[in-house]
Amino acid sequence: MERAQWGSKIGFILAAAGSAIGLGALWRFPYMIAEHGGGAFLVVFLVMTIFIGLPLLLSEFIIGKASQKSPIEGLQMLGGRKVYGLFGHLGNVGVFLLLSFYSVIGGWLLIYLIISILTMFNIMTISDYDNLFNTVISNPLYAIGAQGLFIFLTAIIVTGGVEKGLERASKIMMPLLFILFIIIIIRSLTLPGAMDGVSFFLNPDFGELNTESILYALGQSFFALSVGATTMMTYASYTSDKMNITQSAVSIVLINISIAILAGLAIFPALYSLDVESTYGPGLIFVVLPAIFAEIPFGGIIFVMFIIAFIFATVTSSISMLEINVANWIKGDDTKRKKRAYTVAVLVFIVGIPSALSYGVLSDVIVFDRSIFDNVDFLVSNILLPIGALFVTIFVGYIMEKRIVMQQLELTHAENIFFKVFIALLKYILPIVIIAIFIAQLFGI
Repeated sequence: MERAQWGSKIGFILAAAGSAIGLGALWRFPYMIAEHGGGAFLVVFLVMTIFIGLPLLLSEFIIGKASQKSPIEGLQMLGGRKVYGLFGHLGNVGVFLLLSFYSVIGGWLLIYLIISILTMFNIMTISDYDNLFNTVISNPLYAIGAQGLFIFLTAIIVTGGVEKGLERASKIMMPLLFILFIIIIIRSLTLPGAMDGVSFFLNPDFGELNTESILYALGQSFFALSVGATTMMTYASYTSDKMNITQSAVSIVLINISIAILAGLAIFPALYSLDVESTYGPGLIFVVLPAIFAEIPFGGIIFVMFIIAFIFATVTSSISMLEINVANWIKGDDTKRKKRAYTVAVLVFIVGIPSALSYGVLSDVIVFDRSIFDNVDFLVSNILLPIGALFVTIFVGYIMEKRIVMQQLELTHAENIFFKVFIALLKYILPIVIIAIFIAQLFGI
């Protein structure tokens, strides 16, 4: 049975970059910048992304390309023991749960797209964005209906397969994401006082950094490339033998960094221009930004573009989450793809209902001082993903045959300086970094 493959190198790069550029990175990154040193945090983040994120990304690529199988089968085959497949199952569970609450936010975005279009044409008037947001997230019909629609749209793309579904969608949405951000940046930079925001974002003041800032920069670089959930293993398993995964990994890192910088250049000038306190998460997209753009000429159009850009970022990530579960289930048999994709989508929708109702009828359900939505987020982001990433570094650094690792990196001898640095990072540096991030995130240090 021939395994599906990407139709082109650029298709693989855009799809993998789309998976990495998630909604969380776009709305969390500006807040991290604002809270932890501005441009100095950006510099540390860039350095950590190259020396921490890139080796982790490349490690998942090595496993996926070498095995040409789903993560569960691939880890078993390359490790020589069935027990290693458990970490493939861990990734499966992680992204399943991640999509269950991620789709809730995707649903909110779909609702806001409709609202922003109606507002742009003066069909609807909004005066209190806080109240609007609370109405949207607390209404069970809105929350569950929009979540279901978002998952259904994701499933439609995944049923198209690797080349006609994942690759085609990414080739359309990723370039448009760049174009939308550039248009938004041009408008933001023309606002009065916008350069103050640019200066804060790009001019590093290292005196503002502290241990906490560096730890947060490590965490941001760690999560910025969608590693630890076997997503990149799955995508790399669809590559051909001729694909240079090192070049592809570097390209994806550069795209990811570019989008992060574009997001900052789009948001900070607007925040500084209207003297709005920086925020992140739902508050940034659904309360702060619409209020900002409501105050400026052509702001309605710009906000519609913002929502579309965020939807693209959300969808390109969500299709990778659904694809992992589908790939592990169909085991390379694409004849089963359509039925299994819709089955997984329905299961994700059902599991996600409590998260969708966390701000409405289930708002009183609090465990560990967190809502259902926040608990699922905490479990995935602070526990499952770090454990998955730690396993990947140990697996490639200690368990996989070095001959196979070298072959995938297209190197001929173990004395190659790149190979020695790469293995040293996996064996001695990354495990310490990941454990430090894990402890800090788990205990809120």
